[in-house]
Amino acid sequence: MKEKPILRNKAYLYLTEFFAGMSIMAVELGASRLLAPYFSSSQIVWTIIIGTIMIAMALGNIYGGRSADKDPDPDRLYKRMIFAALWIAGIPVLGKYVILAISGALIFSISNNFLIIAAFVACMVIFVFPLFLLGTVTPSLVKYTTDSLDDNGRIVGALCAYNTVGSIIGTFLPTFVTIPAVGTSITFLIFAGILLALALIYFFSTRAKLKTVAVSIVVFLICVTFGHNNSFAFWEDDLKYEGESVYNYLQVKETESSIILSTNVLFGVQSILKKDEGMTGMYYDYAMAAPLMAKVGEKENLDVLILGMGTGTYASQCMHYFDNVNVEGVEIDEKITGLAAEHFELSGDVPVTTYDGRAYLNATDRKYDVIMVDAYQDITIPFQMATIEFFDLVKKHLTADGVMVLNMNMRGQKEGNINQYLADTVSNVFREVYTVDVLAGTNRELFASNAKGIKEVMRKNIGIQADIAAKEEEEDRKTELIYMMNRVSRDMKAYKAGDYCLTDDRAPVELLSMRAIDDIIKDEVKIYKGLYERYGVSGLLDYL
Repeated sequence: MKEKPILRNKAYLYLTEFFAGMSIMAVELGASRLLAPYFSSSQIVWTIIIGTIMIAMALGNIYGGRSADKDPDPDRLYKRMIFAALWIAGIPVLGKYVILAISGALIFSISNNFLIIAAFVACMVIFVFPLFLLGTVTPSLVKYTTDSLDDNGRIVGALCAYNTVGSIIGTFLPTFVTIPAVGTSITFLIFAGILLALALIYFFSTRAKLKTVAVSIVVFLICVTFGHNNSFAFWEDDLKYEGESVYNYLQVKETESSIILSTNVLFGVQSILKKDEGMTGMYYDYAMAAPLMAKVGEKENLDVLILGMGTGTYASQCMHYFDNVNVEGVEIDEKITGLAAEHFELSGDVPVTTYDGRAYLNATDRKYDVIMVDAYQDITIPFQMATIEFFDLVKKHLTADGVMVLNMNMRGQKEGNINQYLADTVSNVFREVYTVDVLAGTNRELFASNAKGIKEVMRKNIGIQADIAAKEEEEDRKTELIYMMNRVSRDMKAYKAGDYCLTDDRAPVELLSMRAIDDIIKDEVKIYKGLYERYGVSGLLDYL
């Protein structure tokens, strides 16, 4: 094999290793964002992504080493880099359609662990091939950079160092710079462009494969043209906002009656603003019982802390229905707080701290009458905010007659479900625990306190609110609240504690949530599955 002049420049080979390592990590982080709106961003999904990528890299290492020994022509390596670059560039164009197609194909045939299997298949189809090709880079470069056994250890060490440094930068750059600034799709295109540029430099220098070079440039430009759109919900054409932050995929949608925020899901509701300022019809309404349990009608001021503020739905409701509440929130995603002011009319008088909920409790000594824990989303439950140690911390920040309200967003049906674990854990900390199921949706609200008789206190304060309405002529606003609270009081049940418990050392919240999600999916697709089994695809499409 004739030596290529460009290969005499070891710096170019080290740059190839550096940018290959960087691109691998960038694709991995991009994968998490691509999958999050469809499968969530839980630890399970991250495990699938990391495992899939490691499989691809291992196979690539093996193939790359054997290929370099068999035919050490560098043209083969840089052609593989072109293919990898174009595949990565194609992910923003076709990735979301592939995910939906895989989900649609599997949802009618899989009864258990749907999200795990669908996410794994999607990862295999979308990410294994390009990362397999990038896995061939290191063993191939070892072949081209080592001149003798005398210095092979030093050179291999240098290659690994360049790869590692590139991987480090490829971890931080997408997370803190490119994804928040320009989105996931353009992030894929940026790193695909870097890989393509490296390969093109090689082929231009050797004046080889110029047709391949021309075709690759055209294909890449096509991907840039059609793949720069960051919309995951491509079927929506009237979104008020769609974007990404360091933590979340964010979507704001307006309907005739509401403005809705969804995070990391395409259809769920994380926060909502009702244009008529009335009840939401969701779990926020049920959570209004907490101030009544904490004697809102009997105190001059009631202090409320919301962990998982979102855009402030619960805060706005508390201030709308009660005149003597002071609300503050904790929200880890600063971009969501910005959306609260821009789209959701959250009062500027409500202070919001950008922080993790548990870390905030560790950092403050203040006590509250009500603490709302609203940090759970589908299967993405921060384990550190679901354990006995966390709830003990919440208790320490409540007043003597204070109340915690916990939004559990999935109802488990089977023994040992996620809600049993959460409720039992809370019962290990608080004296009184009540639960009530939300009629619309799968949420269940839990109320806990160390004070006695919080349900009776609630009823008393419902009466106080009725008196206020009569005296101040606020029948419309208060009557709506009183009606809703009477229904909550009627449906609320004292929780009988069991033996399940979550601790900082052992809190398998993702697996427990996955089981609940399976049950929910089964219920949701039952009618569609029946139509499919009876009439086939055409009958299902006619129904839709």
